[in-house]
Amino acid sequence: MLTEQQRTDRAGSGAPAHAGLAAWVDEIAGICKPDSVVWVDGSEAEKKRLEKRGVARGQLIPLDPERFPGCFYSRSNPNDVARTEHLTYICTEKKEDAGPTNNWMAPEEGYKKAREVLKGSMRGHTLYVVPFSMGPVGSPFSKIGVELTDSIYVVLNMRIMTRIGRPVLDQLGADGEFVKCLHSKADLDVSKRMILHFPQDNTIWSVGSAYGGNALLGKKCLALRIASWQARKEGWLAEHMLILGVEHPDGKVEYVTAAFPSACGKTNLAMLIPPQGLKAKGYRIWTLGDDIAWLRVGPDGRLWACNPEAGFFGVAPGTNSKSNPNAIATVSRDTIFTNVLLGDDLTVWWEDGEGAPPASGTNWEGKPWKPEFKGPDGKPLLGAHPNSRFTAPAGQCPSIAANWDSPSGVPISAIIFGGRRERLAPLVFESLGWEHGVYVGATVASERTAAAVGKVGEVRRDPMAMLPFCGYNMGDYFGHWLEMGAKTPKPPKIFHVNWFRKDEHGKFLWPGYGENLRVLEWILARTRGEGQATETPIGFVPAKGAVDLTGLELSAGAMDKLLEVKKDEWLAELPGVREFFDRFGDRLPKELGRQLDALGQRLAS
Repeated sequence: MLTEQQRTDRAGSGAPAHAGLAAWVDEIAGICKPDSVVWVDGSEAEKKRLEKRGVARGQLIPLDPERFPGCFYSRSNPNDVARTEHLTYICTEKKEDAGPTNNWMAPEEGYKKAREVLKGSMRGHTLYVVPFSMGPVGSPFSKIGVELTDSIYVVLNMRIMTRIGRPVLDQLGADGEFVKCLHSKADLDVSKRMILHFPQDNTIWSVGSAYGGNALLGKKCLALRIASWQARKEGWLAEHMLILGVEHPDGKVEYVTAAFPSACGKTNLAMLIPPQGLKAKGYRIWTLGDDIAWLRVGPDGRLWACNPEAGFFGVAPGTNSKSNPNAIATVSRDTIFTNVLLGDDLTVWWEDGEGAPPASGTNWEGKPWKPEFKGPDGKPLLGAHPNSRFTAPAGQCPSIAANWDSPSGVPISAIIFGGRRERLAPLVFESLGWEHGVYVGATVASERTAAAVGKVGEVRRDPMAMLPFCGYNMGDYFGHWLEMGAKTPKPPKIFHVNWFRKDEHGKFLWPGYGENLRVLEWILARTRGEGQATETPIGFVPAKGAVDLTGLELSAGAMDKLLEVKKDEWLAELPGVREFFDRFGDRLPKELGRQLDALGQRLAS
């Protein structure tokens, strides 16, 4: 129970009239034993106080105020630098409801194990109560959560990534529904680390981690794992997708969503700048979201999408003025950098980033660093962790759409899936229909990246880029996608792209980055009933000359190689798909089995 002083602190902070929320905060404080409880109001004054406290405690380092105004540096424990998928659990009453691609733990066991770690975990610390809204406050798309955390870093990041504070409490009212999100760093003992989701209780508990993906509970935990459960129950989609708008020369804007596994260029595509060869046409690209999309059927019969986030939590390495100039501009102020290199001149740097590295600094492990330093293996010593991050407000992006936070969302013309396949998938193809499109999404495969624990470079199946994020049995998830197509009068067309195809010498055939607009142009033409295409066993690929290559110098025959459908290799792929589908047993929709058989027949003939 709270002490009298803690109750006074809560009352003075404008705690809510919501009796259920107040009782829950009392309950958790009784377990974690914080020295005080602070209700976050979202004000600028509060932000300054938290930043000052974080600096005083060594959790934040202010960067050079002239070169990086309002920016801070943070470093996490070396054992806590990525999502820990093997320690992430879906806690449903029945194991089969979590499915074969999720780790499962019985709810009673999950609560018991976490409670043991949480006992007294906040002694000497403050418990911050963070009311937050995923999506614009009051939007029909939006969901409210409340995160209890002992981390100043988490509060400041949630301030960037979500809408927080008093307006959220006002929207919640006296009896509104909210997701209960509890986070404690505890002692950062990896053997006690757990990220637990209780979808039937609308609850998330995360203990023993301070890394963003495990601790910012509005992000993957709520916006995908819990939201996907809610979406199936309520008849909408919660997806690991960017949202972007393509403005045509006549001023019309069309919107697409796209799903890619981490480090496959999703943020770069969301912030794309038209290539020089297409600028004469007058295209503009508008960013609405780089990671998550919630989609609902609109009154016009189309799918409408909303970005539930308010910021970008992007991977730093590889982000530079060539790959993503808009991201570089976005992080120039009011940004939190995590696990990058900290220069002695109070700047930040990362591999394959912007400009030359500083002459000396401190690397992501907190060790002295110079450009010439080598690791034990003789290779250059990394300054930044491969999964180092930046957290920046979405409104700072130069390409941010004026309607990016519209409560009604935007209408979607095309859904795009993609992954890293060096040989198999062509540059782009259109599915044969919604059911085939669901099959295409369900069979996405890509290389594992540093954003997830595991062997970098390993190819794994990642359906709809949702494998780590679906909050229930993925067999049921595929069925929900099929049902959404049936209940949407005007569903968008579904496409697959692959920017990573290589030639026989291991060189990329497609330049990517801004040049990807050429592919989007063809995709949108197809959604309007235009654009020339050739039918193949796997779907429709662009006809010769259908992709505008103006100003782009490709090697001879490169486009033919990019669009080639290699039947033998596709046939060799099918047993792996069937083996993957078999994991879901009778929870796999029969339609996906029929699509697999039909593809095999088309390839064989």
